Amino acid sequence: MTETTLPAPKVSRRDFLKLTWTFFGGLAALEAGGIFFAYLQPRLAEGEFGSTITAGLVDDYPPGSVTHVTNGRFYIVRLPDGGFLAVYHRCTHLGCTVPWDQAAQKFICPCHSSRFDMQGSVENPPAPRPLDLFPVSIENSEVKVNTGSVLQRQSFETVQVVYP
Repeated sequence: MTETTLPAPKVSRRDFLKLTWTFFGGLAALEAGGIFFAYLQPRLAEGEFGSTITAGLVDDYPPGSVTHVTNGRFYIVRLPDGGFLAVYHRCTHLGCTVPWDQAAQKFICPCHSSRFDMQGSVENPPAPRPLDLFPVSIENSEVKVNTGSVLQRQSFETVQVVYP
């Protein structure tokens, strides 16, 4: 038997360009899809807003103190009886950042003059309700605040306070 060799199929210029564009188009679609799904993934590292933040040791906060935790966007309030609250620094009226006024011992909103006491309760409207809280936990004498969960409230209640 004699071997017959078939002539190699010729690829036309049009077919070659069509295959090339299909390949690179598919590659671009895969890359775009990968970027899209990477964008959707949460990127919350510990210590960033939206995650659990270790605010420090219990002993770092004397009773009756209010300390701003800037990267967490909250205040650690250590009540005179030793309990802890994590008060969100956003006003419940229009969302302005509410600073703690040490001289007045109040949270005073710079936008519309709402005033809140140490527990975040409204003392002067137009704020419709108290400042929101974040859940606080105390583990191994460390104060941890979960900034991924905002607790809205209508009034201050003693069950909101966490004790060491």
